[in-house]
Order: sequence, then C-alpha cells, then structure tokens
Amino acid sequence: MSTYTQDIDAVAKLRDSKSGTWDAINPESVARMRAQNKFKNGLDIAKYTANIMRADMENYDRDSSKYTQSLGCWHGFIGQQKMISIKKHFEGNTDRRYLYLSGWMVAALRSEFGPLPDQSMHEKTSVAHLINELYTFLRQADARELNDLFRELDAAREAGDKATEKAVQNKIDNHKTHIVPIIADIDAGFGNAEATYLMAKQMIEAGACCIQIENQVSDEKQCGHQDGKVTVPHEDFLAKIRAVRYAFLELGVDNGVIVARTDSLGAGLTKQIAVTKEPGDLGDQYNAFLDCEEIDAAQLANGDVVINREGKLLRPKRLASNLFQFRKGTGEARCILDSITSLQNGADLIWIETEKPHIGQIGGMMDEIRKVVPNAKLVYNNSPSFNWTLNFRQQVFDAWSEEGKDVSAYERANLMSAEYDNSELSAAADEKIRTFQADAAREAGIFHHLITLPTYHTAALSTDNLAKEYFGEQGMLGYVKGVQRKEIRQGIACVKHQNMAGSDIGDDHKEYFAGEAALKAAGKDNTMNQFG
Repeated sequence: MSTYTQDIDAVAKLRDSKSGTWDAINPESVARMRAQNKFKNGLDIAKYTANIMRADMENYDRDSSKYTQSLGCWHGFIGQQKMISIKKHFEGNTDRRYLYLSGWMVAALRSEFGPLPDQSMHEKTSVAHLINELYTFLRQADARELNDLFRELDAAREAGDKATEKAVQNKIDNHKTHIVPIIADIDAGFGNAEATYLMAKQMIEAGACCIQIENQVSDEKQCGHQDGKVTVPHEDFLAKIRAVRYAFLELGVDNGVIVARTDSLGAGLTKQIAVTKEPGDLGDQYNAFLDCEEIDAAQLANGDVVINREGKLLRPKRLASNLFQFRKGTGEARCILDSITSLQNGADLIWIETEKPHIGQIGGMMDEIRKVVPNAKLVYNNSPSFNWTLNFRQQVFDAWSEEGKDVSAYERANLMSAEYDNSELSAAADEKIRTFQADAAREAGIFHHLITLPTYHTAALSTDNLAKEYFGEQGMLGYVKGVQRKEIRQGIACVKHQNMAGSDIGDDHKEYFAGEAALKAAGKDNTMNQFG
C-alpha cells in the first residue's frame, strides 16, 4: 500500500500529464481524500475483515487468552462510537474487538412494520442495509480522524515545526482503521437455501465477512431465548451452510467465516422427520431423538406417521400443530451432534444457545465436540436475557453449599434482592461474572464473546435517566450534569456534534474545490468553538 507522500507524487504526475487542464487540482488534497476512503466498497471490507478474523482464530488456537469480543448494534452511529471509544481507551487499536449485528434488534428497532418479535418477520433486506450503514459510519470515523491529522500537519508546517510535522506524517502513514469484522445474523435464512444464498450475497456485498445462521425452521423461527423453537433435520441446515459458502466464494471472499448456531438445547420440536437411507446415517441419528412409542400394524390410526427402525414400528408423538416432539433430556446430545455435523460440513465456528451462562454446562458439551473436532471454537451469546446477577449468586450459593460453607444467611430463591448487594456472596458472584469471559475462553473453547442487545438496554436506561431529571426538578441541569459535562470530562468526541457529523471534513473539501472562495461553517461564530 502506498504512503501518503507516494500518493501525492503519483497524483502530481497524473495531473502534469493533462497538459495544464488539471492544474487547479492539488495532489495533496487528492492524497488526503484517498486516505480517507481506503475501502472503496463492501467487498473490500469483507475481504479485509475476513483475514483479520481468520488470524484471530489462529491466534486463539495457540493461546486461549486471545479471545475476541463484540457488542450488538442497531445503528451506524452506535457502532461508530464503540470503535472510537475502543481506539481511545485501548492504545489506539481495535484488536480482537468486533461488532455484532443482531437480528433481534433489527426486528425490534429497524423494521418498517414497527417493533417486532425476533421471528424473522422483518424485511429481508434490512440486515444488509444495516451492515452498509455501520460501515458507512466507521469509514466516516476514519475520515474524521485523518482530517484532524491533516489539520495538525498543516499547523506544524505553518509553525515550521519539522519534528511535529514528521510525527504527524508518520501517524497518517500508519493510521489504524475503525473498520472491524461484523458478525451478521441471517436468522434461519429467511426461506429456502436459494433465499439464504441471495440474502447472504447481499450481506457480503455490504461488507459482512462473517454470517451466523441457525438451525430453526425459517417460517417458525423464534428468539433463541423464547419457547416454541422448531429445528430442521441436519441435511436441510447443511444445504443453507453450503449456500452461504457459495455466496462467499462467488464474490471472491474466500476467507469468509460461517457461524453455525444450534438452538437444539431449548428446542423440543421438529417440523420434519429426517430422510434416512440406512441405519446410523445422519437422518437416522436425528430421528433417534424423537419421542416415539412402539406399536404394531393393527394399532395404526388414520393419518399416522410411523418409522421403521430395526424391524420395529415406531409412532412419533405428533402435536395438534402437526409438529413432532423430541424426547426430554436430549437437548445437549442434539447440540453436540448439530455442532459436529456443521463443523464437518463447512462451518467455521459454532454457537450453542443456552438458557443460562454456566461454564460447566458449556464446557461439558464442548469437551464432547472436541473429541471429534479438536479445534472446535464457540461463539457465545452473553445474553441480556439471562439474569446474570441471580444466576451467578445461585451458582456461588450452590458451590458454597457443596463445600459445606454456612449459607444460612441467604435465601437462594430470593438472591436477587438488593439486601444482598453488599454481601460476601454478592462480591464472589460479581467476581465470577467479571472473569466469566476469560474463564470460559480457557475452559469451554469460547473464541468469541458477544452481547446481543447491549445498546438496546443502554439507550433505554440513559433515556430514562435523562427524562427523569430533565422533566423533573433538575430541568436543564439534568442534561448538562448528566450528559454534556460528562462528555467533556470523559473526552467523548461527539460533544462536538458538528464535527462528528462531518462539518469540518466538508469545510476542507470546499476549500479543495473553491479555494479562498469557499463558504465554510467553522468560522468564529460556530458555537462548537466553545468546546475547544
């Protein structure tokens, strides 16, 4: 990749070859615009971020402390602010920090139908649109940061400060982008395998290097933490995994990453009995989990469905909904089979949706999976659907009870009570929550930790706090003390909201285009100057 100075020289040669007709073009201005537009389209981004993610996966295989993390997004500005914040707080880089694009939040916050449950009822194109929006905002973050550096460079030149000029130029040449991998939720594929392929293509073209797909029936899809989940036979799911891989390969994103999610732990139903050709094949293994009763031919009723297994007639339990029921207690075994099968047939990572954050439960399944696929890696949902406080207080309570420690001061069923907030048990539980991600990465094969809906909850909480203060006795102080003063003290970039929206970049472009005649917004009367 060419340096800033090399770009200036290249554009100067191009300009000079145009017999004077391009003399008004400033090569350095062009070099600046090129630096601010490093990624020309979504496929550039997908290829770049896929390589990052693959390298991170290899690093994790060598050292499980190198796990990755992400937070869910439902708007480009939120994703941009996360990456700006990460760069600010973590030595100027975004290493091993991604973005997660949650189908739940798209349904709840981005659908033209209004708020919807996570049941694949939102528009198919809305996920790809959000990917494009997220990367538009992240590219803008690059442009803004570089624009500030260009202004620093100009100021150093004007002051004749060669040392600062050289230091700033080095920052420009070695600028670290805000562009990071996005793990994008394609739900259950929004239809058949062809529909999955078409939707995956659109998502990849928008910039997605990683697509997460789940093994539920697309027209019966439920949120992973709701009841009523219905899974599909493995061959149906594998066809969709292949469809996503074909989409990556067609578009030249050869390193694209597929996350195969199993909802089998909480899914007690299937819509289909799997096709099986011989005992022990994949269809037969799927059907073996069905809740069946052995019958003879004389017991057959009108419309009965039966399975012939080893010479026995088995009638699966069929509900009024025309769905078939799995045997209770088979969820973990089904998750293990789902995960192994997916990894053996094109998936790169697995996701097991659980009902609680428990390292023992997760690790137990991963131990079985890794007996067959030794380098199996998990993406795990650190879900807001879990009551983390209650779960971990109960885990500590149970562990202390087994150790023989006196827990008579605590009521297990009431451990969420605020009366325990400053207790020894609460402190122990909070420490387990704090180290959960590192512990689970080490002990349960979790490569990537994500929180699906954090910004949904933070937006609600911050808005509630602001409204309570502003419309109450605090009035304007509620905003100033609770928001603006904190932005200033914490160095939050968006306190200069005009700058964040691109006003300064636009001013500089106007100057490129019109020189001294440019009408710029950043004059002495711009109130943003009050923020230094």
